[in-house]
Amino acid sequence: MSEIRHDWRVSEIRAIHDLPLTELVYRAREIHRRYHDEDAVQLCSLLSVKTGGCTEDCGYCSQSIHHETPVKPEPLLKVDEVVAAAREAKEQGATRFCMGAAWREVKEGAAFDRVLEMVRQVRGLGLETCVTLGMLNDEQAARLAEAGLTAYNHNLDTSPQHYDRVVTTRRFSDRLETLDAIRDAGIRICSGGILGLGESVDDRCAMLATLAARDPHPESIPVNALVAIEGTPMAGRSPVDTVAMARMIATARIVCPTSMVRLSAGRQQMSEEGQLLCILAGANSIFFGERLLTTGNPGFEADKALLGKAGLKPLAPDPGAVGTSDAA
Repeated sequence: MSEIRHDWRVSEIRAIHDLPLTELVYRAREIHRRYHDEDAVQLCSLLSVKTGGCTEDCGYCSQSIHHETPVKPEPLLKVDEVVAAAREAKEQGATRFCMGAAWREVKEGAAFDRVLEMVRQVRGLGLETCVTLGMLNDEQAARLAEAGLTAYNHNLDTSPQHYDRVVTTRRFSDRLETLDAIRDAGIRICSGGILGLGESVDDRCAMLATLAARDPHPESIPVNALVAIEGTPMAGRSPVDTVAMARMIATARIVCPTSMVRLSAGRQQMSEEGQLLCILAGANSIFFGERLLTTGNPGFEADKALLGKAGLKPLAPDPGAVGTSDAA
């Protein structure tokens, strides 16, 4: 059950997903122990380095120019501002620092050059370094790798079949092409999805099948719950059930055994018990800090207290993913 596979059928994944919860969590826990430190959680911090003004029309996103939301566009941050935030995150215990820019795609020029310098300097702090910048090509991925980037986040969001009901300004195949460029450059892949976009359970399983078909599997799989934001087309969606989140996390753990499975957006709306259920089900990474781009998140101290209650420890940095860019 725990072998690494790239040929999962959606029906097989659905059968796992629909197991009685106790059996599902038991199986996921067995696999988790086989591949990971069962008592360690990776602490990641996320900063929006360029907010709003995105030309994509993602139905869930507060940063799209197509939606009237409370988010106001802000210019790209200065490098020293980003480095200061990364230093604070490290002091609080984060081992990975992620930077997000609300771009449809990476474009050559001064802004991208500034992001490359952010990567160099954050990596130089001894942090794993991740960015999410939208679509990019092979040459841009190579430049990020040269700067010392650890990982690139590019979520699939949902299944190929449901994708055009969420986003119409790009194709699902565009997402896969960007993942190919990232992998070809030797950068680790961070790619997952969002629950609560009007998708079916089969859509959720199909998204996992798409991720698992990649060889190797993504190193990180974020599982997000929709945070319904005023002004977006999905503002009226019902909150995602915590048990549904736990099922998705446990299924991801079984289907992609070696991946870090990250309990991501929506955590602020969950109880402590719900968060711990998701960790028990196989999540071994969380976003750590007060904000996730434009939405709230439990604060540093709240997360430290939660992990302390559960007797969990922060995962140590991966020696192969930190240090100066010269050592990358």
